[in-house]
Amino acid sequence: MKSIPKSGRYLPSKLGYVTLVSLEDVMGKNGVNAILNLANLRSWINSYPLDTLEKRLDFADYSAINGSLDDIYGTRGGRGLALRAGRASFENMLRGFSVFAGVGDFAFKILSTNAKLKVGLGAIARILSQYSDQHITVVEKPDHFIYTVQYCSVCWGRHAAAPTCHIALGMLQATLKWISGGSEFNVVETKCTAVGDENCVFIIQKEPVQPIV
Repeated sequence: MKSIPKSGRYLPSKLGYVTLVSLEDVMGKNGVNAILNLANLRSWINSYPLDTLEKRLDFADYSAINGSLDDIYGTRGGRGLALRAGRASFENMLRGFSVFAGVGDFAFKILSTNAKLKVGLGAIARILSQYSDQHITVVEKPDHFIYTVQYCSVCWGRHAAAPTCHIALGMLQATLKWISGGSEFNVVETKCTAVGDENCVFIIQKEPVQPIV
């Protein structure tokens, strides 16, 4: 893929590490190497980003990994892999932050689903805004939440025909499922800077998806 100029904006190095390890579980070492080759990140082969919260991962490199998934596996296949990586990012990094420490307490468990979602989305927004150079806001509406990402790292420097921040979507799905106690919620990216929008915007419905019996 075309090389993306460095952004000068950074994520925790750990996000790159977790993403590549989760992809390696699915496609193997050779598959990840192919992704890194296409993303012009050959120096990362056998030397993944450090497993640290230091802001050392340039948005351009993170975006290139996500773009390479689509280039190699197609839009549908790349989306599935990115969703998996996003869920792993929550499980192996974000879930460990102190803002989620009380989720298992009785006082939290008896909160309404809406209150739980508000807590979870607010926590993710604060963590990513604090530990990266993204700026994230959450606005509550009567039947949904609006999760807006300014300076999105997932699609930085790329152009696409449709919203493409699947790894962020997977991260949100995992957050909502865990904090609600196992429910699934409809999350849709309605705006994306890769298609020319000013920010990346996700609409999260408050009502859980009803399982098919």
